[in-house]
Amino acid sequence: MDYQQFITIDPAQRNGKPCVRGLRITVTDVLEYLAGGMTVEEIVMDFPDLTADDIRACLAFAADRERRLNVVPPG
Repeated sequence: MDYQQFITIDPAQRNGKPCVRGLRITVTDVLEYLAGGMTVEEIVMDFPDLTADDIRACLAFAADRERRLNVVPPG
């Protein structure tokens, strides 16, 4: 998924945190809802501005960020 169509970073909004489509909902918010046990359907019901694609974009963004982290070699 090309999350760049869904995730925006604007220094003037939410202190530059990655947000969903310029909304005030951050990627971190969505990830915390999922980690807390909410389903995609529950999140979309609670936040009607979000779509299932928005949720998938948050996951893709997080996976990409994780992939880019430097790994410290053992030793």
